[in-house]
Amino acid sequence: MTRHGEGFIRYVALDSRVDTDRYPFSLPVVTTLACLDRLDLDPAVTFLTGDNGSGKSTLIEALATAAGFNAEGGSRSFRFTSRATESDLGDHLTVCWNRRPRTGFFLRAESFYNVATEIERLDEGSGELLHAYGGRSLHERSHGQSFLDLVHHRFGPNGLYVLDEPEAVLSVQGCLAMMVRIRELLQQGCQFVVATHSPILLAMPGARILQIESDGTIEQVEYEQAEPVALTRAFINHPDRFLDRMFAEET
Repeated sequence: MTRHGEGFIRYVALDSRVDTDRYPFSLPVVTTLACLDRLDLDPAVTFLTGDNGSGKSTLIEALATAAGFNAEGGSRSFRFTSRATESDLGDHLTVCWNRRPRTGFFLRAESFYNVATEIERLDEGSGELLHAYGGRSLHERSHGQSFLDLVHHRFGPNGLYVLDEPEAVLSVQGCLAMMVRIRELLQQGCQFVVATHSPILLAMPGARILQIESDGTIEQVEYEQAEPVALTRAFINHPDRFLDRMFAEET
């Protein structure tokens, strides 16, 4: 995978003195992180993957806020709050920078509606800000289309992009289009950190895949070893076996 530059974030580390008896510090992945000296990130693409509840979205949100992004998403200049539900984990993360990015964005599926609304508010009908997002309101397109328009029009060179489960609103074709755009941006000196369940996105050549296990263990794995890939392939190859086993357990 061709890319330029050494990346912006070298690693993140958690204060080992935090109180692990309260949420989110009681999450297994956070207690694991507290025991680690540091968590190294790839200079190009780092994927965080794991089952629901593994803590990957909590970790990606904390990384984003520690890097200076708004907890609900957007660029580093966004400071709106619809409902403050983020943890204070980011306040206890140390980010080791190689250098600072020229631009960046925190993109999360669950609060993207709020980001689109804030963009409209900031634009105030002038159209100047909307121009950077494709020329018209993100509310006027489907969720997936607005995601891709933002990635194509707002994401630019020398940027740090933190994405939380972007596949939640993307079709298979949309995921493939996202990969093409990520590759283009890597060649322009960008760095990505992405929480995902998508076996398609995980196939990004050269990416570092960090799998979070149920016990909080963080392990770097190859593409074929990643749980979403292995389970999806096994299901597609033998759907009847999976269905028979699952439905048999219900009886």
